[in-house]
Amino acid sequence: MERRFQLSTSHGKALRADALRNRRRALDAATALLAEPGGPPKVEAIAERAGMGAGTVVRAFGGKDALMDAAVAELLEPLVLRGRQILERDGGPTALRAFLAELMAFQAAHYAVNDQLAGLDLPATTALRAELVRVVDAMLGEGREQGAIRSDIDPVLVTSLVGETAFTIAKASHGTPELAEAYLEVLMDGLRPRVP
Repeated sequence: MERRFQLSTSHGKALRADALRNRRRALDAATALLAEPGGPPKVEAIAERAGMGAGTVVRAFGGKDALMDAAVAELLEPLVLRGRQILERDGGPTALRAFLAELMAFQAAHYAVNDQLAGLDLPATTALRAELVRVVDAMLGEGREQGAIRSDIDPVLVTSLVGETAFTIAKASHGTPELAEAYLEVLMDGLRPRVP
């Protein structure tokens, strides 16, 4: 006998197996379309890619913003987890360099996503982005405590500088990892404490 209920919604109601399949198909279609350049994918395009009706897609998530939020969050969650793992394993500047290399590779592969999210209500995505900033900030903080990263610049500015420039270089270096590697070398040199 088929299990009819497998997952609870935020309202405590369980989703039927067919509703779960529809959510998965819509999510996979949205994630695939987000990887393509252009504006945010329309519900109709997501539905067509998923082989479903637009109404079914909307019902599966309650709206387009919720679907986009789930799709981007699914992309970001493994990256946040990886950042935490690298921080625990390496700490400080070693972790920062290793994680920035992975973050930039991710950004280079998914740079089109960022341009598609303006004006959407994305609470899960916003929370995961904030967690990425916290991970990078923790790496910088450990580096400062170890005396390996300069402390004469406001830590908030350093975190912002690292995040913004890493994204810009990742977008520019799409297909040319040499530029990303050169950026990391210059960045890490610039973060070392000045010798008096």
